[in-house]
Amino acid sequence: MLRPYRAGRLELANRLAMAPMTRGRADDVTGVPSPHAATYYRQRAGAGLLITEGVYVNALAKGGPGIPGLATDAQAGGWREVTDAVHAEGGTIFAQLWHVGRMTHPLTLPDGELPVAPSAVAIEGSRIFTRDGLLDHVTPRALTVGEITRTVGDFASAARRAIGVGFDGVEIHGANGYLIQQFIADNTNLRTDAYGGSVTGRLRFAMEVVEAVVAEVGADRVGLRISPDNAENQLAETDARTTYRALVDALDPLGLAYLHVLRNGAYAAIADLRTRWSGTLVANTNGPAPSSPDAGARLVRDGHADVIALGRLFMTNPDLPARLANGAPLAGPPTENVYGGGAEGYTDYPAATDDPRVPAVA
Repeated sequence: MLRPYRAGRLELANRLAMAPMTRGRADDVTGVPSPHAATYYRQRAGAGLLITEGVYVNALAKGGPGIPGLATDAQAGGWREVTDAVHAEGGTIFAQLWHVGRMTHPLTLPDGELPVAPSAVAIEGSRIFTRDGLLDHVTPRALTVGEITRTVGDFASAARRAIGVGFDGVEIHGANGYLIQQFIADNTNLRTDAYGGSVTGRLRFAMEVVEAVVAEVGADRVGLRISPDNAENQLAETDARTTYRALVDALDPLGLAYLHVLRNGAYAAIADLRTRWSGTLVANTNGPAPSSPDAGARLVRDGHADVIALGRLFMTNPDLPARLANGAPLAGPPTENVYGGGAEGYTDYPAATDDPRVPAVA
């Protein structure tokens, strides 16, 4: 995993990616990234690829307090310091474009609007974090066809802004139970129009978003994250194997920068989809066993993945690739200050060379 990786526009110093992770530190009113964000990403620029936290593409896409946006020029401008800082360290950084769909609350959205989704299907029996704490989910309203078209355009516009402020590319978030996967899943997409009713219909929104972003910034600057058979956020995909094979078969000819596959279910999506994907595959495992450097190394050795995404270890080990190279001890995952706040729990984790608790490695 520590060897360089080259494919198309991707020129990565190693095969380790920092997975996208929500940290909740942006200005909650403006959506501009935290003033600490440049330091946070710079500290982790030793990763071959940095993927930012999810960044909302329009006002209804925001999932909770402290989430940054790429919906306005002012928000985009706030990312310039981040990309400059990462590039000064020789790093590569993609912005993750995010629409949460039903996974938000009127308190988070402008004017108390209802969340939007493919269909009016609520999440039952769980709560969502808002500025007033945990509250019950509300029933979303179904997007009209016109709103779907505008949302596709919002992904493209956010991608254009991202490239304009120095990002090396964008990753479209099609995983973890958010809007794109809500269109794909059987239980959240009850539509009978062209965006539902069949595998082809349920995949249409995902394909339109990818094609629009590709048209805006070029395929070699675009990645897509998927998580087949992922029950997170109350999704059910009754035939994930057939559905995602169809999606990958449709995507492969586009020549994307990469496909980012999160395994978080019984379906062995990484190994199965690798055989159908001719480009770069970024793998992230969260089931049946969690991500780890050893598990990632096996995926690379077995030819199932080209790049491995790790998440929580990068929070507490900002110099993770260097620690792995030198055999330095790894700090455990964070236990506090994960979401919200300032520098504490964000930029104050030391590199191994600066940590008196870590012995020097010859």
